[in-house]
Amino acid sequence: MSRACELTGKAVLTGNNVSHANNKTRRRFLPNLCNVTLISDALGQRFRLRVSAHALRSVEHRGGLDAFLLKANETDLSQRARLLKRQIAKKVAEAASTAA
Repeated sequence: MSRACELTGKAVLTGNNVSHANNKTRRRFLPNLCNVTLISDALGQRFRLRVSAHALRSVEHRGGLDAFLLKANETDLSQRARLLKRQIAKKVAEAASTAA
């Protein structure tokens, strides 16, 4: 399992530990990943995703999983999230066409 957020694509960064004597050793900066269950209102289902804490705040800010995915760029999303985005877009389009 890769250490990357499924919604934002935030992944491991690398850098240096720098000592007081200015010695440099390589290190990794890991994203703060959380296993969460998010609910899709359009599909009426729960989905378990591995997302960063920052992405979780963004999902809440945008008004839920559906709103976040519809606005998200496909290149940032994982394969599972892309599939979910397509399903939600299809369901929202169906609902809009039947309502109109």
